[in-house]
Amino acid sequence: MRKTPHFTTADEGVVKRLIRENPWATYVSSTSNGLVASHYPTLLEEDADGISIVSHFGRPDEQLHELGQHEMLVIVQGPHGYISPGWYAEGDFVPTWNHVTAHLYGTPQILSDEENFAILQRLVDHFEAPMPHPVSLDVDEERARGIARGTVGLRIRVTRFDARLKLSQNKAQEVRETIIGTLRAEGPYAHPGLAEEMERL
Repeated sequence: MRKTPHFTTADEGVVKRLIRENPWATYVSSTSNGLVASHYPTLLEEDADGISIVSHFGRPDEQLHELGQHEMLVIVQGPHGYISPGWYAEGDFVPTWNHVTAHLYGTPQILSDEENFAILQRLVDHFEAPMPHPVSLDVDEERARGIARGTVGLRIRVTRFDARLKLSQNKAQEVRETIIGTLRAEGPYAHPGLAEEMERL
């Protein structure tokens, strides 16, 4: 990402929240055959030291990515949106794009079949929890285990990250309040989630 120190955060707690709230992540590898990217649901390991994430890849993505052979980039994207200069003070005419983004780096550890199935169970249970009648893999564990054989589980202990909260911090407070109000109102660029991120600062 562009080096903008005043938008950078080194707060692990912020990055963990971003992962929790935005679990659809992009996995990027620089392999012997060039760049490869995939997208998978991702869970934060809450009890781990530092930042640790788990997911699963559908076969043969694990071979395409050469999992475990090199460092991988995982991109987590939070709320983002266009910010019109019409919301700024008079004379300020350059638009921008506000966003919350984290780049996570680490070498994947491939999980055993049993660990992989446990991760798949966790993923399903996590996303089913808000449903009125949650579905579990326990409904037909034998069939679920058969399907799981077409996947590979992985864990990445994040060794470093680059996180950006670009949320109009460089604007006057009254301008930020106007932007937040406009993002919450009806309009072509309405985005309450982005307004909420701005309010958190």
